[in-house]
Amino acid sequence: MASSEPGNPARPPAGTRLCALAEIQDPGGKSFRFRHDTRMFAGFVVRQGDGVRGFVDSCPHAGWPLSALDDRYLTRDARHILCAGHGALFTLDGLCVAGPCVKQSLAPWPVEVRDDEVWTA
Repeated sequence: MASSEPGNPARPPAGTRLCALAEIQDPGGKSFRFRHDTRMFAGFVVRQGDGVRGFVDSCPHAGWPLSALDDRYLTRDARHILCAGHGALFTLDGLCVAGPCVKQSLAPWPVEVRDDEVWTA
């Protein structure tokens, strides 16, 4: 399970390069996993145009990762983030609008785009 704790030693520090923006479909998502000893941090980013938003890859209802397949976070129409575990739908800014965690939000993971590259912020 991913930890949303800011003190998680596996969480990458600000200024860590994640990927080139072009490596993420538009619209689309991309997952990232980091390990430190026995700890793990799982996050993902969602791209819309030249912008990205980052989230901890953990359902607020059940704590499991949202995607059953790497980089498959959005619904077919790309309007929502989908929890593959129980079908909850989240807006692209992370608010649950359908499912058992309605009105809960995904934990944010600060990311930014600089020079067409995605970085932790």
